[in-house]
Amino acid sequence: MAYLLYQGHASLRLTTKEGKICYIDPYAGEGYDKPADLILITHEHYDHNAVGIVPLKPSTIIIRSKDALSNGVYYDFEYFGIKIQATPASNKNHNVAECVGFLLEVEGKKIYVAGDTDYVPFMEELGKMDIDYALLPIDGIYNMGPKEASRCAEIIKPKHLIPYHMHPGMLFDMKQDMQVCYPGAMLVRAGQAIEL
Repeated sequence: MAYLLYQGHASLRLTTKEGKICYIDPYAGEGYDKPADLILITHEHYDHNAVGIVPLKPSTIIIRSKDALSNGVYYDFEYFGIKIQATPASNKNHNVAECVGFLLEVEGKKIYVAGDTDYVPFMEELGKMDIDYALLPIDGIYNMGPKEASRCAEIIKPKHLIPYHMHPGMLFDMKQDMQVCYPGAMLVRAGQAIEL
């Protein structure tokens, strides 16, 4: 069984049933004790790209936004049984040519990690893909807030919505999280792991 650890802010650690470790946007929280097999970076803002805090192997694969998006083309990858599709991500604070989200498929589960974004038209396509988990930012300053994230969730139609990237400077903000309105919303605190 695969597990997803929400480390806080926008940082995640995915562990496959074979024990392969994938960090996404390392920066915040704890849980950087396991060497990475794979690291995914949605964009190069400091609070998403702290690769230096992750223990690396000689074989660690790092996919940055510039590797996943070039000249308007979004790329797909597959490593360690994880299918990875780069997706559009943007808003007034995040250039569409420099930022991505990631759609992951692992052990039959589809996980959409939006990255830093507001609504993007690609979310309409996601709504046709039977997404199991969607992680959407809700800070309302650099990205969409809880109300827009709730609207985006209605478009994406995931089985489960996990709000993340909350109040700036905080690993987790209960008050912000509780403003999200979606039937499949999950309360996942910083430091909590869920079984996928």
